[in-house]
Amino acid sequence: MKTVYTSYDEAVADIQDGATLMVGGFGLCGIPEKLILALEKKGVKNLTVISNNCGVDDWGLGLLLKNKQIDKMIGSYVGENKEFERQVLSGELEVELVPQGTLAEKIRAGGAGIPAFYTPAGVGTPVAEGKETRTFNGKEYLLEEAYTADFSLVRAWKGDKMGNLIYNKTAQNFNPMIAAAGKVTIAEVEELVETGSMNPAEVHTPSVYVQRLIQADQEKRIERRTVKS
Repeated sequence: MKTVYTSYDEAVADIQDGATLMVGGFGLCGIPEKLILALEKKGVKNLTVISNNCGVDDWGLGLLLKNKQIDKMIGSYVGENKEFERQVLSGELEVELVPQGTLAEKIRAGGAGIPAFYTPAGVGTPVAEGKETRTFNGKEYLLEEAYTADFSLVRAWKGDKMGNLIYNKTAQNFNPMIAAAGKVTIAEVEELVETGSMNPAEVHTPSVYVQRLIQADQEKRIERRTVKS
C-alpha cells in the first residue's frame, strides 16, 4: 500500500523552495491540475520545472509562472503562453529549450538510470553549444545528459492503492516517463481502485515508481477551442 492522501496541500507539503519538478502533460492534456493548484496555494518558489510546455496564461503551469514561482523552465514548446514570452524577454525567467524527442529521451533515460546518450538532434545548432559530439558510422551525434527531478507530478486515469497507474489515451504523453524519473512521484488519479482490480497487462506505470496517490476529479479544459460559425 502506498500513501493515499485526501488533501492536495498535504500531498505537496514537503516540496520546498528551489526544488526541481517534472510535470506530466502535453498542452493541457494529462496535466496534474489539482497538484499544480496546491503548489500555487503553497507559494513555493525558485522552482526548476521540466515539462513539455508551461501551460497557458490562466491554467496549468501558467499559474505558477504568473505567480513568479518558476525560476527556470526546461521544455520544448512555449507557444501558448504570453506571460512566458514576457518573462523570457524581460530576463525574469531562465529557459532551456530542448527538441521534443530529445526531451522525452532525456527524461526516459533518467528514469532508467542511464546518465547520457548520443543523438543526432541538435547537431550544428545552438542546442549543441558546449556539448560533446562524436561521430558514429560517418554521422555526427550530440551527447545529451539525462534528467531527473526531486519530485514528479503526474496525472492518471486510474490507479490502484499500490500505485499502479493507467493513463487515458493521449494523456499517456510524457506522464509514464516522468513518473519514473522523480525521486518522489505523486500521482493524481481520476479513479482510485482496490489493489488487484486492474488488468496487469494494461498498466502503464508500475507501482515501484509511485510513492503517493490522491484521487482528484479534473476540469479537463480545452487549450484552444475552434468551432464553425
